[in-house]
Amino acid sequence: GILLILSAILLCIYNFREGERAFEQSQEVLTELKNIIPEHSQDTFQSTSEIIENPADDLFAPYEEEEEKAPEPVEIDGSFYCGYITLPTLGLELPVADELSYPALKNSPCRFSGSAVESDLIIAAHNYNSHFGRIGDLNSGDEIIFTDTLGMRYHYEVDHTQFVDGTDAEEMFSGQAEEWDITLFTCTLSGRSRVTVRGVKR
Repeated sequence: GILLILSAILLCIYNFREGERAFEQSQEVLTELKNIIPEHSQDTFQSTSEIIENPADDLFAPYEEEEEKAPEPVEIDGSFYCGYITLPTLGLELPVADELSYPALKNSPCRFSGSAVESDLIIAAHNYNSHFGRIGDLNSGDEIIFTDTLGMRYHYEVDHTQFVDGTDAEEMFSGQAEEWDITLFTCTLSGRSRVTVRGVKR
């Protein structure tokens, strides 16, 4: 019994120190990321599609709108990032790695799937308090902001929070693009389920 208690205490200390290290690392990356991203960020509701060909210039030219694409990730110290996420209610602002991997998760949230442009962005992170460990405290209506590498800001609000079984991969994608536009998730302390926050565009 005593060994189990000691093991639990040591695990808590380890997780706390890892959380502190991860936060410091993520803030260093965030500072560099903000220096790279255009200084004057633009909200998505202010943007308009640009016309590639204007019929006024050539009556026979095709009239097409430029297809919106996700911006290219940027490289910082050998790792690639697609932007950063802001959770005002939790006082968090964190870089988001472009691809999910265990080494990347140790330092920052990661893009699990999708993109802000396609309204199906899913972001995963460890359950450190300095990362997504407190997303279960978010309430309906709380703001989520994702800023991409071009400086475009995507505004969302929390729709609801749910627990998804850790082995139910299909449920994580359920409703994307039809019901909600962004999903944040992290594992519970037991690792058996995932705290999942669904958000919709404001």
